[in-house]
Amino acid sequence: QVQLVESGGGSVQNGGSLRLSCAASGRTASTYKMGWFRQAPGKGREFVAAIRPEGSGTDYADSVKGRFAISRDNTKNTVYLQMSSLNFEDTAVYYCAAGYAYGVWHSWGQGTQVTVSS
Repeated sequence: QVQLVESGGGSVQNGGSLRLSCAASGRTASTYKMGWFRQAPGKGREFVAAIRPEGSGTDYADSVKGRFAISRDNTKNTVYLQMSSLNFEDTAVYYCAAGYAYGVWHSWGQGTQVTVSS
């Protein structure tokens, strides 16, 4: 288990960009897959992106492919989500998660709000 703390959320105009960060604590943080999920008002939590422990493999939801990029710096135990071409449908609370490489997501951050406005 690790502790995760997100930062970088805020308000951005339609078409703008934002970068989220997630700092992980614990010696084994670099051994976990890391991911981002989001939950919009009135909707369930949905997968956004994930990255393998070594950082060589990534996966994205269809809705964000080509617009979002996930990366990690294991020397800093930090994972990032670079979001571009944001639209109103991207408004949500974004959660960072850590999981076993081929298993469940076992640790979650507290979430950071992203609001896209006109």
